[in-house]
Amino acid sequence: MSSDIASGASRVDFGARQVQWRRHGVSVRFPLRALLVCAALAVLLGVGAVVGLTVGSYAVDLGRLVDVLTGTDGTFARTVVLEWRAPRVLAAVVFGAALGASGAVFQSVTRNPLASPDVIGFATGSHTGAIVVLIVLGGGYTQVASGALVGGVATAAVVYLLAYRGGITGFRFIIVGIGVSAMLTAFNSWLLLRAQLEVAMSAAVWGAGSLNGITWEQTGVATAVVMVLMLVLGLLARPMQQMQLGDDAARAIGIRVEPSRLGLIIVGVALTAAVTAAAGPISFIALAAPQVARRLARTPGITLWPSAVVGAVLLLASDLVAQHALPQTLPVGVVTVVIGGTYLTWLLIHEIRKLP
Repeated sequence: MSSDIASGASRVDFGARQVQWRRHGVSVRFPLRALLVCAALAVLLGVGAVVGLTVGSYAVDLGRLVDVLTGTDGTFARTVVLEWRAPRVLAAVVFGAALGASGAVFQSVTRNPLASPDVIGFATGSHTGAIVVLIVLGGGYTQVASGALVGGVATAAVVYLLAYRGGITGFRFIIVGIGVSAMLTAFNSWLLLRAQLEVAMSAAVWGAGSLNGITWEQTGVATAVVMVLMLVLGLLARPMQQMQLGDDAARAIGIRVEPSRLGLIIVGVALTAAVTAAAGPISFIALAAPQVARRLARTPGITLWPSAVVGAVLLLASDLVAQHALPQTLPVGVVTVVIGGTYLTWLLIHEIRKLP
């Protein structure tokens, strides 16, 4: 059974459980359950955003929140909500979505649930680039952001070249990435040990992954970069889905596999680097979000947009826990490591049980 909505431009096919969007001869199909999951998670994001804007040492009730957002309240609450809390909430949502999408890219490209930019080493490379700028060059936010991007892309290039043998296989790509990540982690520790105490302490706090004190300037720049990258990723979504069927199947329907894979890796690294530049390396969101999204949407492969929404929910929830559920405020990266470590343990046990 089907029903037309929007004068034939869109159609819901309940038998195939898909939503079809058609405009100017272009037709795109979306799994209906995935759309419903995204809608439900968007409601959760809205609830979490309200909690993030109202809860804290200076509580703001819902009525005053509405007044602040509509511009009719010019008291101290306006400063608390719009200048202190809103950038943090927006950063958690945007950065979580970027990490979720980045994880979906790497797990799709490698067809391995253990693949994510923090496991493969790209996040570590971004961390290295930022630390070099902080300690060696003493740069500000713009320079640190540039260093994180350069470090992430350079690490991706090294891993790609070392793992390339007439093509990329998921297992070799991950193993090479883990090895490069271990070397970069040791190099980062060496840099911190040789740095001045104040600089090393600042770099170590930033290296935990934190949204504390994030400003509109940092959030705005990172959000703009993430939005552009997400648009590019949207153009690569079809090749990404086709490559999940295997390289031969993708080539059979006209997909240029290696250029598409390289483009996806570059965009995935850039998404991670944008987050790392603004908030430091936030671990395990990219690892967990695509698998959680796949199980919620019940899709056979990795889905891009549900992964991004799940990543946003996970990071926002982790940041609320880091701020309000513990005796003292912690960097959000500490909470994501605990959650992600638990998830990784479960995933490894699950994968081992599948072995013959």
